[in-house]
Amino acid sequence: MQPEDPTQSAAGAPRQVLSLGDAVAIIVGLIIGAGIFKAPSTVAGASGGEIAMVLCWIAGGVLSLIGAMCYAELATAYPSVGGEYHFIGQAFGRVPAFFYAWARMTVIVAGSIAVFAYVFGDYCSRLLGLGSHSSSIYAALIVAALTAVNIVGIKAGKATQNVFTTLIVLGLVTVLVAGLFLAPEAPAGAARSASAIPSWSGIGLAMIFVLFTYGGWNDGAYISAEVRDRERNMSRALFLSIGLVTALYVLVNLAYVKGLGFEGVAKSDAVAADLLARVWGTAGEKLISVMIAIATLTSINGGMIVGARSNYALGREWPFLRFLGRWHEASGSPRNAYLVQGAIALALVGLGAVARQGFQTLVDFTAPVFWGFFLLTGVALFVLRAKDPGARRPYRVPLYPVTPALFVASCAYMLYSSLAYTGLGALVGVGVLAAGAIVILIGSAAGAQR
Repeated sequence: MQPEDPTQSAAGAPRQVLSLGDAVAIIVGLIIGAGIFKAPSTVAGASGGEIAMVLCWIAGGVLSLIGAMCYAELATAYPSVGGEYHFIGQAFGRVPAFFYAWARMTVIVAGSIAVFAYVFGDYCSRLLGLGSHSSSIYAALIVAALTAVNIVGIKAGKATQNVFTTLIVLGLVTVLVAGLFLAPEAPAGAARSASAIPSWSGIGLAMIFVLFTYGGWNDGAYISAEVRDRERNMSRALFLSIGLVTALYVLVNLAYVKGLGFEGVAKSDAVAADLLARVWGTAGEKLISVMIAIATLTSINGGMIVGARSNYALGREWPFLRFLGRWHEASGSPRNAYLVQGAIALALVGLGAVARQGFQTLVDFTAPVFWGFFLLTGVALFVLRAKDPGARRPYRVPLYPVTPALFVASCAYMLYSSLAYTGLGALVGVGVLAAGAIVILIGSAAGAQR
């Protein structure tokens, strides 16, 4: 018998309102963000050669697809607005699940929202400056505005995401067309031997940023309870999304290399801006600013949609956080969860002096925590196959147990690589989990006294 999902057992629960197209738009929007305009330079520099770089991006898509197979089984067998929180809870119990949801609420999702809001602010400030604190003002305004849009309801949230996703896909197509067909020959001396042999440490660093750029497909699990005909459409949405993104990422990186040369990509601080500047001059730089701003909006809005749902699931199971677990029936949204998430993101925006270190800071602080819980979710598939063999599984991972074992092994390698790369930055994740331990102890003690 399939375990009951407590996040959906009461009135005022999520309804199946998302079509296959809506789900694909949300997942693609979650994956494609500002990372594809930042990460290629780091990946090129770490990989050591053009062939190795392209293989890293293809490997990122393959590993994401393998992971999506595992998530498709979990999401169709245990559909829940709690996503990974629910899977970890079913496999390992409430306490490990709490720590995961706590990390998502305080760092992983809210931190992503805040940092991408600053990226949005930085690029909007290039178009229209608002003074010395221009980026902070734009960041706070976009967090508040998109929180308000999603509080209105899932229909407003998904419509906004559909528009943003369409625009960013068109933007990436513009980049690849400019690089592959319109850019002049790469500057002399910008090539590097395609046969250069990279080091394993270099590949490990490259894959951290590749898989960061692919990150977000796993958050599709948080909308599994709201997808129509989910037994069929959830797996299709994951596979279609990752296939589309992989094709775009590989082609865009080839466009960067053709337009700037491999060395040009590796040394660029703003690879997409440099490429479009070679094609259209100042107008190209303005265009890329708009595109990156839109890319951050897809990341922010998609992150808000799935982040609020994990917060809602947390509130449904823990009495001292029950205010998070209220679903607004008329709007079809967890309004309190959105408000708390928005408040945390705004608080992080207030720490702009730290957050404005931007992309690399986000990877440093979140990567070890993310890969640790990602690994735990992969192991949960094995545990639930053994623990709950009678559960109905509309989709089963092919070549079990080899496929999920590959996923778990890749997560373990990325956890090791992220710890080696971030060093002391990993202590931030430890601090967050320690704070969660204090919260759960105080909350449980307060509940016991009632």
